[in-house]
Amino acid sequence: MLRNVLRLYNSLPVGCCPLITIQTQTRQLLECRRTYSSATSERKKFYQDVSISQGEGGVLEINLDRRKLKTPGGKLFTVPNEALAVTVATEWDVQRDTLKFYTMHMTTLCNTALDNPTQRNKDQMIAASLKYLETDTICYRVEEPPGLVQLQKNEWDPVMDWIEKRYNVVIGSSSNIMGPTIPEETKDTFRQHLASYNFWALTGLEYVITQLKSVILSFGLIDQHLTVEKAVQLSRLEEEFQIHQWGNVEWAHEYDLQELRSRTAAGTLFVHLSSESATMKRKFLQDLEFPLPRKPTIKTPLLSKHSHH
Repeated sequence: MLRNVLRLYNSLPVGCCPLITIQTQTRQLLECRRTYSSATSERKKFYQDVSISQGEGGVLEINLDRRKLKTPGGKLFTVPNEALAVTVATEWDVQRDTLKFYTMHMTTLCNTALDNPTQRNKDQMIAASLKYLETDTICYRVEEPPGLVQLQKNEWDPVMDWIEKRYNVVIGSSSNIMGPTIPEETKDTFRQHLASYNFWALTGLEYVITQLKSVILSFGLIDQHLTVEKAVQLSRLEEEFQIHQWGNVEWAHEYDLQELRSRTAAGTLFVHLSSESATMKRKFLQDLEFPLPRKPTIKTPLLSKHSHH
């Protein structure tokens, strides 16, 4: 399944990659959004070769020709492991004459983790993620029409049952506009689970949560209970029902769907590549070596212990 996530991310058309949002819309956050992502952010390509080199402390750096990549905040762009480095290098290597920064989701997530533009710590990130539990997509049920009521029951109930058993919690659902009342014990359990992720992985997980508007679907995806396609489908259930009933602007619907899949796949991949699991990293490196259309053609050595200036 992890290989499928990687394939999906590398094969989907991609577009705007918004910065992870938090509930409070501050001026700082709006400025960060403009800095870290733009639907029209393009630039003429200025390099030929992409390479990876080892920096101080074992971190890995991305080199464009012999220039070291830096973050929007001016920091040296470094990643903690080779699997993540290869994935980022791939994004830069597949760019053609024009750099389309809005297609480079993994680079954007790394920039966010490195610069931490909203200056939040892990506790604040966890609190922001848990806010989505109170308005979780699959906790809100309609009372009509009957077809949608049944569809939500058939599609969402199995996921709800799974997560309640998996984490030994009670969540519930409601058709009330205020949504269900989430027990404090449930929030505490999820808070502890989120705290088990390192800062980088938590950055990716929060990104997935904001894409799906659902903690439950995101946990199902990261835990490999759901595929990216299924998680996205479940997050758009009502919209898909309405489209089936009334039709849609075909190209616009397909574009939005592929965009959401691409961003969700990128966030999921980022969580796993940022995890502490050496086994997980090895598996993804193996998957990256699998014949993929977007594997970087790196003309200089993939991993060098020499720093280039």
